[in-house]
Amino acid sequence: MLRSILLAAAVLGGAAGIARAEDVEIKSLNMGKAGLMVMEPAYVHIAPGESVHFVAADKGHNFETIPGMLPDGAEPFLTKMNEGTTVKFDKPGVYGVRCRPHYAMGMVAMIVVGEPVNEEAAKAVEQPGKAKSVFAKLFDALDTQKTAAK
Repeated sequence: MLRSILLAAAVLGGAAGIARAEDVEIKSLNMGKAGLMVMEPAYVHIAPGESVHFVAADKGHNFETIPGMLPDGAEPFLTKMNEGTTVKFDKPGVYGVRCRPHYAMGMVAMIVVGEPVNEEAAKAVEQPGKAKSVFAKLFDALDTQKTAAK
């Protein structure tokens, strides 16, 4: 498992961040290790039933699921501006999360819960601006992790 996390981190260049734990925290940051307007870590892999704490570390950000980037039957979520939340993820799959005001600037994260059952549908979602290249790196990290797990 550690090997797959390290490989995924290498794919991301260590900049976008990766996490795996029972309780994970994702922060919205005006300036992070990966640059301006980022979520850190940007890639999280958890087991079904685990939670993610979303923290509005800097003002002017929210957290919300991206339409089309969540598994069938999963409940979308949306926070108010400058507010965080804790979300328990029960349905396996890929979840895309964005800060609506900074979405095109690449302020996104990907949470993989268990098996990425909706990976192809999530990949098919059209992304604006820099979010497109950030998600390309995040899907590469997922593919690397799946390969390492075999």
